[in-house]
Amino acid sequence: MRRIYTLLLLICLSSVAWAKEGIWLLVDTQKLSLSVNQGNKTLEVLENIAIGKRGAGFKKRMGDEVTPLGDYKIGWIDRRSAFQVFMGITYPSSENAEKALQEGLIGVNHYQAIVNAEQHDRVPPQNTPLGGRIGIHGLGRADVDIHKSMNWTRGCIALTNPQIMRLSRWVSEGTVIKIR
Repeated sequence: MRRIYTLLLLICLSSVAWAKEGIWLLVDTQKLSLSVNQGNKTLEVLENIAIGKRGAGFKKRMGDEVTPLGDYKIGWIDRRSAFQVFMGITYPSSENAEKALQEGLIGVNHYQAIVNAEQHDRVPPQNTPLGGRIGIHGLGRADVDIHKSMNWTRGCIALTNPQIMRLSRWVSEGTVIKIR
């Protein structure tokens, strides 16, 4: 009997992994929307998201309240976050690091650590001068009315609690996210 339950559990787990295969996210910082895609097909669109207080662009330093543009992956998921769910992205990327190195915002050691992490499919250092702990999250106990009226985050992408729960069905570690 125990073998049957184990087999059923494995079948369920493999079907969950299969359902998420090929899923990627597109964050449109102009339209303030997040779409869940599979290949060229849009599966769901979440609207009225919030981004950093200072908009989106090249994030130059920790605490600048800018949502970074670029291509990332979901590096970790914290389902016990004060923000309902927190899906950390692999910011800074090697592209961010290269531009920051050229502009003198980081040194060679930080640059190499970020590039090395990306080459080995790991979460990059989260404590460089460029900042870290950027992700997609819910509101937790934050005010929904403020969320609806303005961009309020320190650089993250915020959704309502129902939206983050819907999104969490689609997303797993390694899911690609494009922020435009």
